[in-house]
Amino acid sequence: MPNQVRSADIVARSLDAAGLTTIFTLSGNHIMPLFDAAIGTRLRLIHVRHEAAAVHMADAWGRLTGRCGIAWVSGGAGFTNAAAALCTAQQGESPLVLVSGHAGVKEIGRGAFQELRQAEMAAPVAKASWVVRSAETLGSELAEAVRIALSGRPGPVHLSLPFDLLEEKIADAPSLWPDPAVFAPKPQALAEGASGSILAALSGASRPLILAGPQLCHAGDLAPLQHLEAQLGVPVVPMESPRGINDPRLGAFAEVLRQADLIVLLGKAHDFTLRFGEPPFVDAACRFMAIDADAAMLERVRREKAVRLVLAALADAKPAALSLIAEGKGRHRNAAWLAEVQAAVAYRPPGWETLMARAPGKLHPAELCRSLAPVFTSNPNAVLVCDGGEIGQWPQAMLAPRRRIINGPAGSIGASIPFAVAARAADPLAPVIAVMGDGTFGFHMAEFDTAVRCNLPFVAVVGNDQAWNAEHQIQLRDYGADRAHGCDLLPTRYDLAAAALGGHGELVTRAADLPGAIERALASGKPACVNVMIERVPAPIVRRQLAAG
Repeated sequence: MPNQVRSADIVARSLDAAGLTTIFTLSGNHIMPLFDAAIGTRLRLIHVRHEAAAVHMADAWGRLTGRCGIAWVSGGAGFTNAAAALCTAQQGESPLVLVSGHAGVKEIGRGAFQELRQAEMAAPVAKASWVVRSAETLGSELAEAVRIALSGRPGPVHLSLPFDLLEEKIADAPSLWPDPAVFAPKPQALAEGASGSILAALSGASRPLILAGPQLCHAGDLAPLQHLEAQLGVPVVPMESPRGINDPRLGAFAEVLRQADLIVLLGKAHDFTLRFGEPPFVDAACRFMAIDADAAMLERVRREKAVRLVLAALADAKPAALSLIAEGKGRHRNAAWLAEVQAAVAYRPPGWETLMARAPGKLHPAELCRSLAPVFTSNPNAVLVCDGGEIGQWPQAMLAPRRRIINGPAGSIGASIPFAVAARAADPLAPVIAVMGDGTFGFHMAEFDTAVRCNLPFVAVVGNDQAWNAEHQIQLRDYGADRAHGCDLLPTRYDLAAAALGGHGELVTRAADLPGAIERALASGKPACVNVMIERVPAPIVRRQLAAG
């Protein structure tokens, strides 16, 4: 009688063989066979406290490492909790595979325990989503999911694995086990001659810009984009923020964007972050080129820009960038324009260096950022994590770490703590600083327990203004102070909550005390919360005409 193998073991051993050994997970009935199958493999299960956190961690892992993040969750409510986090990964172009349990194949359509149409529910926020129905093809379908997640425009993929399928035993055979090589992405290079056409158009433009999408900003390491800019002599601008052209990291970029006569979208979606490329944000006569692995994205540019579209090339952004570097050295040299764009992006109002809180017992966000700067100057590998909201924009504007993770174009908040845990898992030696608001802290504060159990220390710096401040600022701006309501929070001691979960906690109410608190938090070797009481101020807007904070 031939040897038999359980389907759950095919999953665990195939991931192990492919080197995808870090699994972010939350246990549940449907996936307990996977937990059992992990025994005897190299798989490391980071067991979280909420399924969305598992997806956020897999998301951050994918961005930092370039490898596919893996999340395991149960079916039903476990799946729906996890699926809510997929949109952040989708918009951030982060490669991950969400594996969810599922009602048994023999029970589908019969009212099984936690039966849901999970594949259909995940489809709008995933590159692909399906239910595996055969033990014989389980390994190859798992490899296909990873390959899809990594290929082209990266993003999340969802697989539902029915419980009875995971427990099924079948005769062992070589065909069950995917070769690790088939997990790798399929690159798509520029078509022959496309590089020359792109470079010729750039040479014929007076004020060209190359706008790089989120996948080229992963981990915050902009060295490849800086190399592209140096080789071509064309300004290359990274765009991964939901604030788009008003991303404070980009300084006064919006002012020079209006002058561009050619915009190259390099893996960058034509969308709201570019204000749809319309006047007054972009000149009405500006021409466009698009390089993208997603045919639908190219079709969108064709539809939106019509006669102003010079070229649309179907190709992966990274190989396309390498082709342009190889062929384009010295092809376009407008030193004055390059210097003008660089100066605009680098511009920060001089007054920021002296911004201070006006109220006693509070800090201005700029003071908070100035205290964090030494961490990144003394630790080049340190990772900065920033969530959404107003406070998260200040460190993005004022700090320049080599590595960072932000929420991305989805504009969601709440992922900072899971992102930070995953960042430390990806690089156990790198300091991780996560700056977030008090609203954000409440989403996943229980993951301090995960970080303590898994020995993954990081420092959460909470800008505590006792408000959902982004929405409060909208109320002030759009409706007036007399109609601002419903966005207040309490001056909660989040530092004590972190300490109660086994971490380190510090409360800071004076700027002079913050550097010491940061040093002690890093030195504690524990997951730490530095709870900083700050003034309610809007996110920074950088305009050279208005040198205001």
